[in-house]
Amino acid sequence: MFAYVFRRSIQSLIAVAGLLVLVFFLSRLTGDPAYLYLPLDSTEAQRQAFNELNGFNDPLYVQFGRYLVDLVQLDFGTALSRNRPAMEVTLEAFPETLKLAAIAMSLAIALALVVGALAAARPNGFFDRVATTVSLAGASAPDFWVAIVAILVFSVSLGLLPTSGTGTPLHWIMPIAVLMLRPFGLLTQVVRGSMLGVLTSPYVKTARAKGVSGRKILFVHALRNAMLPVVTVAGDLTATLVNGAVVIETIFGWPGIGKLMIDAILRRDFALIQSTVLVTAVAIFVLNIVIDLIYAALDPRIRHQAA
Repeated sequence: MFAYVFRRSIQSLIAVAGLLVLVFFLSRLTGDPAYLYLPLDSTEAQRQAFNELNGFNDPLYVQFGRYLVDLVQLDFGTALSRNRPAMEVTLEAFPETLKLAAIAMSLAIALALVVGALAAARPNGFFDRVATTVSLAGASAPDFWVAIVAILVFSVSLGLLPTSGTGTPLHWIMPIAVLMLRPFGLLTQVVRGSMLGVLTSPYVKTARAKGVSGRKILFVHALRNAMLPVVTVAGDLTATLVNGAVVIETIFGWPGIGKLMIDAILRRDFALIQSTVLVTAVAIFVLNIVIDLIYAALDPRIRHQAA
């Protein structure tokens, strides 16, 4: 198992390194930061002096070499838009994204397990039809569209919820609800499909013949064996949820790493772009390792293959 985790770690580190190289050069294509950070009436000499001070006049390969040397020394540069260490700004915003993603994903998984299991208990029944329709709608609707509709209905028309910010518990409702909608829809379908297969297994029929209650069979015996595909899909969805938070945080003005990343791109803040991408990539890398470990814990065959 250790060898498996080590191998996956090396693969992920190579992917993160490749991503950082790509982001470094692509961010330099966004334009000259001097035009954003200096007054509109600044002279060419002033812009040259600004770029010289920040090292932007050097050839790209020199800037990249300097970036690598600083990276090895855990120096992630200064965020021009904040005049503070880029990694410090990023790590302040990251917990806000983590909290949002963790709550949304936890609620989506919990609801999907209950709804998917109950839908599979009576295939083609009334509850199954309603659950299937709602989950398919949730999985298909684009996040940004749902977010805009939610703001129009609950904030503009009804005046029940604030449009942006994090001041009160009411501020959390719409971002979490929108963010969990797609994972809930997809996971409900996965749980239902997996449970349908498990509920026809011989051991379930044996348990029924012995008089075990339907609720115990459903939520204790069958659900555990139906969890493998759920864990796989939930892991992939959690990784996409961290990326998808970029859109939701921007629409709802949530002060997380997604909104910070968009702000950094718009402000041509190269150091901040690189640090937000680095933290996001490392978070997804750690998440994938954790999912692999959970997967192996649920299925002994994977432990033997990995060993």
